[in-house]
Amino acid sequence: MTILGIVAAQNYPRTFSVDAIVIAGGAGGGRQYAGAGGAGGFLEGTLTLNKATNYTVTIGAGGAGRTGSTGNGTNGDNSVFNTSTALGGGGGAAWTGVGVNGLDGGCGGGGSMGTSSGNTTNGGATTQSNSGGLTGYGFAGGGGLRSGSIFITGGGGGAGGAGGAASGSAAGNGGVGRSTSAVSVAGSRAGGGGGSAEGGTAGTGVNGGGDGGTHSGAAPIAGLANFGGGGGGGGGNIQDGANGGKGVVFLRFLTSVGTITIGAGLTGSTSTSGSYTIAEITNGTGNVSWT
Repeated sequence: MTILGIVAAQNYPRTFSVDAIVIAGGAGGGRQYAGAGGAGGFLEGTLTLNKATNYTVTIGAGGAGRTGSTGNGTNGDNSVFNTSTALGGGGGAAWTGVGVNGLDGGCGGGGSMGTSSGNTTNGGATTQSNSGGLTGYGFAGGGGLRSGSIFITGGGGGAGGAGGAASGSAAGNGGVGRSTSAVSVAGSRAGGGGGSAEGGTAGTGVNGGGDGGTHSGAAPIAGLANFGGGGGGGGGNIQDGANGGKGVVFLRFLTSVGTITIGAGLTGSTSTSGSYTIAEITNGTGNVSWT
Protein backbone atom coordinates (compact mmCIF):
# COMPACT_ATOMS: atom_id res chain seq x y z
CA MET A 1 0.00 0.00 0.00
CA THR A 2 2.83 2.37 0.81
CA ILE A 3 4.52 1.67 -2.53
CA LEU A 4 1.24 2.23 -4.38
CA GLY A 5 0.77 5.48 -2.46
CA ILE A 6 4.21 6.69 -3.51
CA VAL A 7 3.54 5.84 -7.15
CA ALA A 8 0.17 7.58 -7.03
CA ALA A 9 1.75 10.71 -5.55
CA GLN A 10 4.47 10.71 -8.20
CA ASN A 11 1.88 10.46 -10.97
CA TYR A 12 -0.46 13.10 -9.54
CA PRO A 13 -0.57 16.13 -11.88
CA ARG A 14 1.61 18.96 -10.61
CA THR A 15 1.04 21.20 -13.63
CA PHE A 16 -2.22 22.79 -14.71
CA SER A 17 -3.52 25.38 -17.17
CA VAL A 18 -4.52 28.95 -16.36
CA ASP A 19 -6.28 31.34 -18.71
CA ALA A 20 -4.85 34.79 -17.95
CA ILE A 21 -5.63 38.39 -18.82
CA VAL A 22 -3.22 41.11 -17.65
CA ILE A 23 -4.15 44.79 -18.15
CA ALA A 24 -1.79 47.66 -17.35
CA GLY A 25 -2.69 51.07 -15.98
CA GLY A 26 -4.22 53.58 -18.38
CA ALA A 27 -2.54 56.94 -18.95
CA GLY A 28 -3.61 60.42 -17.91
CA GLY A 29 -4.84 63.15 -20.23
CA GLY A 30 -2.79 66.27 -20.85
CA ARG A 31 -3.56 69.89 -19.90
CA GLN A 32 -4.04 72.65 -22.52
CA TYR A 33 -5.63 71.74 -25.84
CA ALA A 34 -4.62 68.23 -24.90
CA GLY A 35 -5.07 64.71 -26.15
CA ALA A 36 -6.42 61.80 -24.16
CA GLY A 37 -4.55 59.05 -22.37
CA GLY A 38 -4.11 55.67 -23.98
CA ALA A 39 -5.37 52.50 -22.33
CA GLY A 40 -3.05 50.07 -20.62
CA GLY A 41 -1.60 47.28 -22.72
CA PHE A 42 -3.55 44.02 -22.72
CA LEU A 43 -2.15 40.47 -22.51
CA GLU A 44 -4.18 37.31 -23.00
CA GLY A 45 -3.54 33.59 -23.30
CA THR A 46 -3.13 30.25 -21.53
CA LEU A 47 -0.17 29.34 -19.34
CA THR A 48 1.01 26.08 -17.80
CA LEU A 49 1.79 26.55 -14.11
CA ASN A 50 2.96 24.44 -11.18
CA LYS A 51 1.38 23.88 -7.81
CA ALA A 52 3.14 25.00 -4.62
CA THR A 53 4.98 27.71 -6.57
CA ASN A 54 4.83 31.46 -6.02
CA TYR A 55 3.93 33.65 -9.00
CA THR A 56 4.43 37.40 -8.81
CA VAL A 57 1.51 39.75 -9.50
CA THR A 58 1.70 43.55 -9.81
CA ILE A 59 -1.27 45.79 -10.60
CA GLY A 60 -0.21 48.90 -12.48
CA ALA A 61 -1.52 52.26 -11.29
CA GLY A 62 -3.23 54.67 -13.66
CA GLY A 63 -1.17 57.60 -14.86
CA ALA A 64 -1.91 61.06 -13.49
CA GLY A 65 -3.67 63.64 -15.58
CA ARG A 66 -1.67 66.84 -15.88
CA THR A 67 -2.77 69.50 -13.39
CA GLY A 68 -1.97 73.14 -12.67
CA SER A 69 0.24 73.91 -15.64
CA THR A 70 0.67 72.96 -19.27
CA GLY A 71 2.00 69.46 -19.82
CA ASN A 72 1.45 65.93 -21.01
CA GLY A 73 -0.43 63.28 -19.09
CA THR A 74 1.66 60.67 -17.28
CA ASN A 75 2.00 57.16 -18.68
CA GLY A 76 0.29 54.36 -16.75
CA ASP A 77 2.28 51.78 -14.78
CA ASN A 78 2.95 48.23 -15.94
CA SER A 79 1.01 45.22 -14.68
CA VAL A 80 2.78 41.87 -14.27
CA PHE A 81 1.92 38.22 -13.89
CA ASN A 82 4.97 35.99 -13.50
CA THR A 83 7.14 36.82 -16.55
CA SER A 84 4.35 38.50 -18.53
CA THR A 85 4.35 42.32 -18.53
CA ALA A 86 1.54 44.53 -19.82
CA LEU A 87 2.82 48.04 -20.54
CA GLY A 88 1.24 51.21 -19.18
CA GLY A 89 -0.69 53.42 -21.58
CA GLY A 90 0.85 56.49 -23.24
CA GLY A 91 0.00 59.95 -21.93
CA GLY A 92 -2.11 62.50 -23.78
CA ALA A 93 -0.08 65.34 -25.29
CA ALA A 94 -0.47 69.04 -24.51
CA TRP A 95 -0.10 71.99 -26.90
CA THR A 96 2.93 74.03 -25.83
CA GLY A 97 2.83 76.74 -28.47
CA VAL A 98 3.45 74.01 -31.00
CA GLY A 99 1.56 70.79 -31.65
CA VAL A 100 2.83 67.75 -29.76
CA ASN A 101 2.38 64.09 -30.70
CA GLY A 102 0.84 61.67 -28.22
CA LEU A 103 3.13 59.63 -26.00
CA ASP A 104 3.97 56.03 -26.83
CA GLY A 105 2.77 53.29 -24.48
CA GLY A 106 0.86 50.03 -24.19
CA CYS A 107 -1.80 51.90 -26.14
CA GLY A 108 -0.71 55.26 -27.56
CA GLY A 109 -1.85 58.64 -26.23
CA GLY A 110 -3.77 61.22 -28.25
CA GLY A 111 -2.02 64.13 -29.93
CA SER A 112 -2.61 67.78 -29.00
CA MET A 113 -4.12 70.28 -31.43
CA GLY A 114 -1.89 71.38 -34.29
CA THR A 115 0.64 74.21 -34.16
CA SER A 116 -1.45 76.58 -36.29
CA SER A 117 -4.57 76.50 -38.45
CA GLY A 118 -4.55 73.53 -40.80
CA ASN A 119 -1.82 71.70 -38.87
CA THR A 120 -2.24 68.23 -37.36
CA THR A 121 -0.39 66.05 -34.88
CA ASN A 122 0.03 62.30 -34.57
CA GLY A 123 -1.06 59.92 -31.86
CA GLY A 124 1.46 57.92 -29.87
CA ALA A 125 2.44 54.42 -30.99
CA THR A 126 1.74 51.17 -29.19
CA THR A 127 4.75 49.53 -27.54
CA GLN A 128 2.91 46.40 -26.37
CA SER A 129 4.17 43.08 -27.68
CA ASN A 130 3.79 39.43 -26.73
CA SER A 131 5.23 38.76 -23.29
CA GLY A 132 5.91 35.70 -21.15
CA GLY A 133 3.78 33.34 -23.23
CA LEU A 134 0.79 35.70 -23.55
CA THR A 135 -0.33 37.55 -26.67
CA GLY A 136 -0.15 41.35 -26.51
CA TYR A 137 -2.76 43.81 -27.76
CA GLY A 138 -2.55 47.58 -28.11
CA PHE A 139 -3.21 50.27 -30.71
CA ALA A 140 -2.00 53.79 -31.49
CA GLY A 141 -3.63 57.02 -30.36
CA GLY A 142 -5.29 59.48 -32.71
CA GLY A 143 -3.91 62.79 -33.92
CA GLY A 144 -5.18 66.30 -33.21
CA LEU A 145 -6.16 69.21 -35.47
CA ARG A 146 -6.31 72.99 -35.43
CA SER A 147 -8.73 74.53 -37.90
CA GLY A 148 -9.37 78.28 -37.52
CA SER A 149 -10.95 78.73 -34.09
CA ILE A 150 -11.66 75.00 -33.71
CA PHE A 151 -9.10 73.32 -31.44
CA ILE A 152 -9.61 69.53 -31.25
CA THR A 153 -7.37 66.69 -30.13
CA GLY A 154 -6.84 62.96 -30.53
CA GLY A 155 -8.39 60.06 -28.66
CA GLY A 156 -6.27 57.55 -26.77
CA GLY A 157 -5.65 54.14 -28.28
CA GLY A 158 -7.40 51.06 -26.94
CA ALA A 159 -6.56 47.37 -26.71
CA GLY A 160 -9.04 46.61 -29.50
CA GLY A 161 -8.66 49.59 -31.83
CA ALA A 162 -6.85 52.83 -32.54
CA GLY A 163 -7.86 56.14 -30.99
CA GLY A 164 -9.88 58.38 -33.24
CA ALA A 165 -8.21 61.28 -35.05
CA ALA A 166 -9.72 64.76 -34.73
CA SER A 167 -11.73 65.65 -37.84
CA GLY A 168 -14.03 68.48 -38.90
CA SER A 169 -15.20 69.94 -35.58
CA ALA A 170 -15.03 66.71 -33.53
CA ALA A 171 -12.23 65.52 -31.31
CA GLY A 172 -11.20 61.87 -31.55
CA ASN A 173 -13.03 59.19 -29.61
CA GLY A 174 -11.15 56.65 -27.53
CA GLY A 175 -10.13 53.40 -29.20
CA VAL A 176 -12.24 50.40 -28.27
CA GLY A 177 -11.08 47.92 -25.68
CA ARG A 178 -10.85 44.13 -25.87
CA SER A 179 -13.27 41.50 -24.62
CA THR A 180 -12.53 39.71 -21.35
CA SER A 181 -14.76 36.73 -22.22
CA ALA A 182 -11.73 34.42 -22.35
CA VAL A 183 -11.75 34.44 -18.53
CA SER A 184 -15.56 34.30 -18.21
CA VAL A 185 -15.85 38.03 -17.43
CA ALA A 186 -18.49 39.96 -19.35
CA GLY A 187 -17.73 43.07 -21.39
CA SER A 188 -14.57 44.73 -22.66
CA ARG A 189 -11.81 46.69 -20.93
CA ALA A 190 -8.74 48.80 -21.78
CA GLY A 191 -10.51 51.47 -23.82
CA GLY A 192 -8.93 54.82 -24.66
CA GLY A 193 -9.95 58.25 -23.39
CA GLY A 194 -11.66 60.92 -25.49
CA GLY A 195 -9.89 63.94 -26.93
CA SER A 196 -10.69 67.50 -25.83
CA ALA A 197 -12.28 70.37 -27.74
CA GLU A 198 -12.63 74.13 -27.90
CA GLY A 199 -15.10 75.35 -30.51
CA GLY A 200 -16.05 71.76 -31.30
CA THR A 201 -17.26 68.49 -29.79
CA ALA A 202 -15.16 66.52 -27.31
CA GLY A 203 -14.39 62.86 -27.88
CA THR A 204 -16.05 60.03 -25.99
CA GLY A 205 -14.19 57.41 -23.98
CA VAL A 206 -15.16 53.77 -24.30
CA ASN A 207 -14.73 50.47 -22.39
CA GLY A 208 -13.36 52.19 -19.29
CA GLY A 209 -11.86 55.26 -20.99
CA GLY A 210 -13.02 58.72 -19.86
CA ASP A 211 -14.63 61.43 -21.99
CA GLY A 212 -12.65 64.47 -23.07
CA GLY A 213 -13.23 67.97 -21.71
CA THR A 214 -14.52 71.10 -23.43
CA HIS A 215 -13.27 74.64 -22.84
CA SER A 216 -15.52 76.33 -20.22
CA GLY A 217 -17.72 73.23 -20.34
CA ALA A 218 -17.73 69.66 -19.12
CA ALA A 219 -14.55 68.55 -17.38
CA PRO A 220 -12.71 65.47 -18.66
CA ILE A 221 -13.50 62.15 -17.01
CA ALA A 222 -11.05 59.72 -15.44
CA GLY A 223 -10.51 56.20 -16.73
CA LEU A 224 -12.22 53.46 -14.75
CA ALA A 225 -10.26 51.65 -12.06
CA ASN A 226 -9.44 48.02 -12.91
CA PHE A 227 -10.35 48.65 -16.55
CA GLY A 228 -7.01 50.22 -17.47
CA GLY A 229 -8.89 53.00 -19.26
CA GLY A 230 -7.28 56.20 -20.50
CA GLY A 231 -8.19 59.57 -18.96
CA GLY A 232 -9.85 62.30 -20.99
CA GLY A 233 -7.85 65.25 -22.29
CA GLY A 234 -8.21 68.72 -20.77
CA GLY A 235 -10.07 71.23 -22.96
CA GLY A 236 -8.93 74.76 -23.82
CA ASN A 237 -6.20 76.30 -21.70
CA ILE A 238 -7.97 75.99 -18.35
CA GLN A 239 -8.82 72.32 -17.76
CA ASP A 240 -6.64 69.76 -16.03
CA GLY A 241 -6.32 66.35 -17.65
CA ALA A 242 -8.09 63.37 -16.12
CA ASN A 243 -6.36 60.38 -14.51
CA GLY A 244 -6.07 56.97 -16.11
CA GLY A 245 -7.58 53.89 -14.47
CA LYS A 246 -5.47 51.24 -12.75
CA GLY A 247 -5.07 47.79 -14.26
CA VAL A 248 -6.19 44.30 -13.26
CA VAL A 249 -5.19 40.63 -13.53
CA PHE A 250 -7.68 37.81 -14.16
CA LEU A 251 -6.73 34.13 -13.68
CA ARG A 252 -9.20 31.40 -14.65
CA PHE A 253 -8.62 27.72 -13.87
CA LEU A 254 -10.63 24.52 -13.42
CA THR A 255 -12.01 24.42 -9.89
CA SER A 256 -10.95 20.76 -9.68
CA VAL A 257 -7.31 21.91 -9.88
CA GLY A 258 -7.36 23.19 -6.30
CA THR A 259 -7.31 26.45 -4.38
CA ILE A 260 -5.57 29.71 -5.18
CA THR A 261 -3.95 31.71 -2.37
CA ILE A 262 -3.80 35.46 -2.96
CA GLY A 263 -0.87 36.53 -0.84
CA ALA A 264 0.00 39.51 1.32
CA GLY A 265 0.21 42.83 -0.47
CA LEU A 266 -2.50 41.94 -2.97
CA THR A 267 -6.21 42.69 -3.00
CA GLY A 268 -8.40 40.23 -4.86
CA SER A 269 -11.37 37.91 -4.87
CA THR A 270 -12.60 34.71 -6.48
CA SER A 271 -15.84 33.67 -8.15
CA THR A 272 -17.04 30.65 -10.10
CA SER A 273 -18.46 30.15 -13.56
CA GLY A 274 -19.48 26.61 -14.40
CA SER A 275 -16.50 24.34 -13.78
CA TYR A 276 -14.07 27.28 -13.48
CA THR A 277 -12.80 29.50 -10.68
CA ILE A 278 -11.89 33.08 -11.64
CA ALA A 279 -9.48 35.09 -9.51
CA GLU A 280 -9.64 38.86 -9.98
CA ILE A 281 -6.67 40.76 -8.54
CA THR A 282 -7.31 44.47 -8.30
CA ASN A 283 -4.48 46.12 -6.36
CA GLY A 284 -0.97 45.76 -4.99
CA THR A 285 2.12 43.64 -5.46
CA GLY A 286 2.65 40.15 -4.08
CA ASN A 287 2.45 36.46 -4.89
CA VAL A 288 -0.23 33.95 -5.75
CA SER A 289 0.06 30.15 -5.50
CA TRP A 290 -2.12 27.04 -5.82
CA THR A 291 -2.57 24.02 -3.58
